[in-house]
Amino acid sequence: MSGTLRAWLAPGRPGTPEVITDPAERRALVIELLIVFAVTLGLSALQSLLSLLDALMRPEPLADQAVAINVPRAELGLLDMAQQLAGVLRLCAWGSLGVYLLWRGGIALRSVGLDRSRPLRDALGGVGLAALIGVPGLGLYLIAHALGLSLTVQPSTLDDAWWRLPVLVLAAFGNSFAEEVLMIAYLLTRLRQLGWSENRALWASSVLRGAYHLYQGFGGFVGNVVMGLVYGRTWQRTGRIWPLVAGHALIDVVAFVGYAALRGRVGWLP
Repeated sequence: MSGTLRAWLAPGRPGTPEVITDPAERRALVIELLIVFAVTLGLSALQSLLSLLDALMRPEPLADQAVAINVPRAELGLLDMAQQLAGVLRLCAWGSLGVYLLWRGGIALRSVGLDRSRPLRDALGGVGLAALIGVPGLGLYLIAHALGLSLTVQPSTLDDAWWRLPVLVLAAFGNSFAEEVLMIAYLLTRLRQLGWSENRALWASSVLRGAYHLYQGFGGFVGNVVMGLVYGRTWQRTGRIWPLVAGHALIDVVAFVGYAALRGRVGWLP
């Protein structure tokens, strides 16, 4: 095995941040993790599991059931727009909470890739990651749906209003910012401080990412675990978070906007 491949498959722990050895500080950090994920994506994972169990107990197969991601939230159009924007604000607040706790804990944000030193390279990296994950991910979803392992995922059922496109783009950014900051920059950094190995932390993060997508079915779980492994390892090796945010956002923009534009117009889309 070459040194480069070994570095990707079994990377060593970086020198910073230092492992916390004081029992009281370690306990406080564990409590912090439990609270953060109890009010953010950890709670979403529990709700997704319950949603999947409910779908499995219904008489119709998973593929005959549908789940929508961006749905109308009010009868009046402008109120619906306001509700959608409030949802985006909540996602950005989740990600910002992770950023704040890292900064408050003495972690330099540039050390987790939250700086603006390489905007062009980060953007190009995001495009590459979107292509690496997005195309195979769509194929995996279609296969899982055909095998009856996934629900029919409707990325958007919003009405065709003038604000739909910008709101879907903002929702894509909100999702990507919250997920990548919390699941990668925040969680993996905190697990380093607890002394976890890079691979153990990567698997924990990736399985949790898959878990809060269980509402889509087993295909959504597997696809997002794979995405978590690729994205997490990329961050562990490069220390850059913005390419992950950009790549995730691009995938979601294509899914949200593309589905809204193609729904009912192509036969291969469930």
